[in-house]
Amino acid sequence: MTTSVTKKHGISAFQTVAIILCSIVVVVGSLLAFFLYYFSNRIFPNVYVAGINVGGKTPEEAKNILEKNNTIPESIPLRTKDKPIELSLKEIELKYDIDSTVQEAYNMHHEGNVFEMLLALNQFFEVPATLPFTTTLNEKKLDEYLQVTAGSLEQKPEYPQATLENNTVSVSAGKSGEEIDIDALRNTIKKDLSYADFSPIPITYQTINPGLNNDEVQTFKQTAERLLGKTLILSYEFTTYKLTGQKLLSLLDAHTVLSEDRTKELIAKDIAPLFNRQTQNAAFKLTDGKVEEFKPAKPGVEINEDILLQNLKSKVTELVSSESKDLTLEMPVQTSSPSVTTQEVNQLGINELIGRGTSIFRGSIASRIFNVGHASGKLNGVLIPPDSVFSFDDAVGDVSQLTGYKQAYIIQSGKTILGDGGGLCQVSTTLFRAALNAGLPIVERRAHAYRVGYYEQDSGPGLDATVYVPTTDFKFKNDTPNTILIQTIFDPKAMTLAFELYGTKDGRVATITKPIITKQIAPPEDKYIDDPTLPTGKVNQVEHKAWGATVKFDYTVTRNGEQIYQKTFTSVYQPWGAVFMKGVGPAV
Repeated sequence: MTTSVTKKHGISAFQTVAIILCSIVVVVGSLLAFFLYYFSNRIFPNVYVAGINVGGKTPEEAKNILEKNNTIPESIPLRTKDKPIELSLKEIELKYDIDSTVQEAYNMHHEGNVFEMLLALNQFFEVPATLPFTTTLNEKKLDEYLQVTAGSLEQKPEYPQATLENNTVSVSAGKSGEEIDIDALRNTIKKDLSYADFSPIPITYQTINPGLNNDEVQTFKQTAERLLGKTLILSYEFTTYKLTGQKLLSLLDAHTVLSEDRTKELIAKDIAPLFNRQTQNAAFKLTDGKVEEFKPAKPGVEINEDILLQNLKSKVTELVSSESKDLTLEMPVQTSSPSVTTQEVNQLGINELIGRGTSIFRGSIASRIFNVGHASGKLNGVLIPPDSVFSFDDAVGDVSQLTGYKQAYIIQSGKTILGDGGGLCQVSTTLFRAALNAGLPIVERRAHAYRVGYYEQDSGPGLDATVYVPTTDFKFKNDTPNTILIQTIFDPKAMTLAFELYGTKDGRVATITKPIITKQIAPPEDKYIDDPTLPTGKVNQVEHKAWGATVKFDYTVTRNGEQIYQKTFTSVYQPWGAVFMKGVGPAV
């Protein structure tokens, strides 16, 4: 009886375990609650900032500790092969943001839910959590310092290069060198400083060996020689840039077709400034039948340099492997639209560029340059109504000293002499090219008596048009449905002249064949003429020799596949001899 009563009123083993477990849960829960409560306004344990223990501290206490233990030296040493150099921490404006650093330390495990906060208990037993200081410094000044330092310590490698002299290619094999990994050094400096580690930082070098062996030199030379006499033309709208000769060879890389560094430098310095432009809104002001102010709407243009680099590699590879002498690369650009269009500022149908002509007058005397600017300025803003014939002589008017022209060399009666308005033919020649480019019918054009060097600086022979007011004229017809506006671009510094014709495109396409030169005749012997007005021993050249030749090219204009105009231009140039005036007068 006694035994049965004990079992009935006693506690089973299962109940005992349950009580113990509940007690443990209560104790652990109480400890956890106390832990979370205690650290609710403190940094969790085992948290360090740059080696300084801030675990268990309130943010204010941690701030005081870090401020007391935070002394920034004036500089830190960088170890080189020869001797250490100093990096001024004051110069790069190093600062520690104590408040942000403390906040980062406090946020560890405080952010998130309770379970994430409980993970902080692991830090009693795991590896301590070490945080860096929140650091600020002047990145630009640090980069400048590293660039200057690298420049003084590095031994730059010499990369293989192809050079052209007297139409002969030579190749340098290149030499090895040592470079500093600036990115790695920058990252090490910033990391060490963020952990308040001011010990010397070693500067490591990497060996660069771009040199070629004998077989590679020969292969590189053969590649360069494949580019002799070839041209890569970069084009967008009416702007072109030519890569040829030494400029093209200087970009070659023996291993990767083109040197990215040299090509990027060329793009940045020469190519991008030529093609890039800001968006331009249209402007139009008409006074007494002549446009006094005109700015066509132009979209902003920016070269996509990354795509251009890849396209250049592809085109140069094609130029090397093919027999083509010339290749054209259409520039990859991004455009932005103007807010005021050309159509919105006039009712004459002057909407867009329809043709452009250019010429160079490098080597001209001062008076000739003046005349080119003076005459071309008279054409700026001239309007050509639909179905009318433009006369150069009528548009320019009287050419004499009375109308502002100076004396410069002209061809008259089989001689080159000083005359009023010398240089006028530079203007008519340039406008002739613009009319051809626009696909307009040429009504009247006459070639010069002999080939003039000015007109072949950027063009083949036969694309000139002589004028002599009022007997020799240059004329073309506006057979488009809308008015055409002439715009002048005269640059005396670059020695260039351009005419732009604005109107409305009607689908016509102009084609000009390459000039064919036949019946070449050598110039006669040099001629010396005694001149008593010059002192004895003085010689002045008054005529320059030129080969005689017959030059032809075909000019065809089509629209929608149908020919609407065709003409063959034939220029017969006389052989021209050099003439020297030899002084026979009294010596000065």
